[in-house]
Amino acid sequence: MDIIEAAKKKIEVEITNIENRTDLSDDQKRSQIIHIFSVTCAAVAAQPIPFADIFVLTPIQAYMGVRLSAIRGMPLSDAEATDLFKEIAGVVGLGMAAQQAALGLYKVGLPFLAGFTTIPLVYGLTYAIGRIMDYYLEKKSKGQAVSNADLKRMWEKVREEGKQQAKKAKDEVMSQKNEF
Repeated sequence: MDIIEAAKKKIEVEITNIENRTDLSDDQKRSQIIHIFSVTCAAVAAQPIPFADIFVLTPIQAYMGVRLSAIRGMPLSDAEATDLFKEIAGVVGLGMAAQQAALGLYKVGLPFLAGFTTIPLVYGLTYAIGRIMDYYLEKKSKGQAVSNADLKRMWEKVREEGKQQAKKAKDEVMSQKNEF
């Protein structure tokens, strides 16, 4: 098997068909998806492209929603996942907008700090988005309503978790960053 085929197989097993794996619980699958996408987004964001992050990261984060919904057994199309991302972003938008602005400013004004500041910021943001998407999908799968207040409370909680997880993932992000 050549390197391209090996890479395709890894992506298929770890991302595109993860919902079919029997060696992981659904919780493990969702945690793995959130981690993989958080690492990927942090590695992409660490590239020196000022203010382009939102245009690159948003589709990646929306696709994370597609994968989470597949694991929950309620598949979303890319468009539906993007709508879900926008809905969540609308509720917690000021925090996300401030973080995106900070990313761009770091890359323009303090480019040497961008890698150090970007990685925990974007990993934590993507982690929080993933956790909120999963929470939203869980409630919807049970026919339960999700209020804006619930999403805001959840955002504060999981954003802090994301910061802690980012510290643990820094070496993995740096390794992946060098691949881009």
